[in-house]
Amino acid sequence: MTGRAGPHRLRARDHGIHLIGTAVPGGTDEAGGTGAVQDGCMDLRIFTEPQQGATYDTLLTVAKATEDLGFDAFFRSDHYLRMGNVDGLPGPTDAWITLAGLARETKRIRLGTLMTAGTFRLPGVLAIQVAQVDQMSGGRVELGLGAGWFEEEHKAYGIPFPKEKFARLEEQLEIVTGLWATKTGETFDFHGTYYDLTESPALPKPAQPKIPVLIGGHGATRTPRLAARYADEFNIPFASVEDSERQFGRVRAAAEEAGRGADALTYSNALVVCVGRDDQEVARRAAAIGREVDELKANGLAGSPAEVVDRIGRYAETGSTRLYLQILDLHDLDHLELISSQVRTQLS
Repeated sequence: MTGRAGPHRLRARDHGIHLIGTAVPGGTDEAGGTGAVQDGCMDLRIFTEPQQGATYDTLLTVAKATEDLGFDAFFRSDHYLRMGNVDGLPGPTDAWITLAGLARETKRIRLGTLMTAGTFRLPGVLAIQVAQVDQMSGGRVELGLGAGWFEEEHKAYGIPFPKEKFARLEEQLEIVTGLWATKTGETFDFHGTYYDLTESPALPKPAQPKIPVLIGGHGATRTPRLAARYADEFNIPFASVEDSERQFGRVRAAAEEAGRGADALTYSNALVVCVGRDDQEVARRAAAIGREVDELKANGLAGSPAEVVDRIGRYAETGSTRLYLQILDLHDLDHLELISSQVRTQLS
């Protein structure tokens, strides 16, 4: 399949990563998407789920640790209701209000959502919000936008949950990106099935010339087509190596068909992470998030730093150049330090 990073497998004993940017026998170096891999480095981003229970102060602490420990970005989910057997206290925080605060209290890291729910905000309002946060951050924002799927949170907070979510998402993407791309002094019009904009001044503008847009999912047909048209990055959440390779192949084919070229996009994974210096520490961290070690090893990045580095290598072979590490215990900052010092440093 096209999109492999070459014949090398990343292994713990290599103490490094043989990836894009590294000479590959019989092949050429390949620069993918928005430059996620440079000089052989895999981006590691911290991904949080605040609906499970987190205050803004907790998120700020994690974001600052993310920056101090050398990770590339801090991302968060966009949900208003906890999932599973947790109390979710003290209650939800809003994704874009959170990111606005973090924009003023961090300096380097990228900030974004996996994924903003298209059902929560009108597209014109969302374009204003994201552009403003981008200005507040000095141009460090990225927008992950999805259709929205969690019906219970809509019922809990009186948010409409339409049937035609994917078709609405397509119009939302056209509106948001169209508003940002409209030249200052010109107006933007859109007349669709679900949304109608007339003579919008298309303001404010983001600080960046183009805010990166992330689209993700497992859908075999419509999702790759949408990503090929609008996405700067395609993300597949909580997928096996095999499923990632298959889905990346679909997106690459759709991008080629759309005339963009497969390498116009960055390809990434979101995976739960649970790393320990020994088996006991791994087991303790797994228990703290209510998961079993074997299940985490099968479905995420779990085990010793060496095991996790090797596992990352398998994802790298699919063409993935960026990983969103789902951190479920936001109070365990030692976990972040361990990942930074013994995993991240082996990938560069």
